Amino acid sequence: MAANRAMFLWWGSGSCPSWKPMLVLGEKGLWEGLPNKQISFDKNEQRGADIMAVNQRGQVPTFKDGSLVVNESNAICMYLEEKYSNDSNRLLPASVEERSQVYWRMFEADNLLSSYCLAISCYYCFLCLKPLIYERWLMSADDWNKIDVTARVNRAKTELGYWERTLTGRRYLVGDKFTMADVCCFPFVAFIVRLGAKLDEFPALRGYYEFLVNRPSAQQTWPPHWKEGPCGDTHFMEGL
Repeated sequence: MAANRAMFLWWGSGSCPSWKPMLVLGEKGLWEGLPNKQISFDKNEQRGADIMAVNQRGQVPTFKDGSLVVNESNAICMYLEEKYSNDSNRLLPASVEERSQVYWRMFEADNLLSSYCLAISCYYCFLCLKPLIYERWLMSADDWNKIDVTARVNRAKTELGYWERTLTGRRYLVGDKFTMADVCCFPFVAFIVRLGAKLDEFPALRGYYEFLVNRPSAQQTWPPHWKEGPCGDTHFMEGL
């Protein structure tokens, strides 16, 4: 029996937390044929009885390997790394020093994704894109047109500038190989590009996206609804 036949993953299309373990599964050769269920957020399926039975928070990704339940995206990624790695697919370097750099970028990227907070003064969201993205989604077009988005865009540019400097001269975030740092960062970059960010002022970040978008694990796990056409409302990302 294939190693992945005892696994089950509940996931949402376009969900960055869901995409991270899917990328790891792809890198380990475990995604193809893996039992899974794509849930609908519109139908609130993340609160369905099947998920709630193994994840009382009612969130995705939710993951099982046999009788073992592992939830939270980073925990799933680390479990898969520790159990299913070999010399050809490791995502954490052997060197403690280099591994520390991967952890740094992993957790830094996760801070950008960990909260759907709208408060500009929130410590983790102060420089991230979430205030810009989620305020636009929650506001009517008329209300959005009444606010000054300049400060929000500038904060987003500050954060993107940090990643631009980190990636300048590099194809990957750490070293010369795809690592868990890229697993945690790439879905976020792909998400903002999906929302209309051109990244013209951030050529290294744009090059990072264009390089990794063609990676087999990314293509294999690409959000299905993204393949159906462009995102409907992207003008609020103008300037990025």
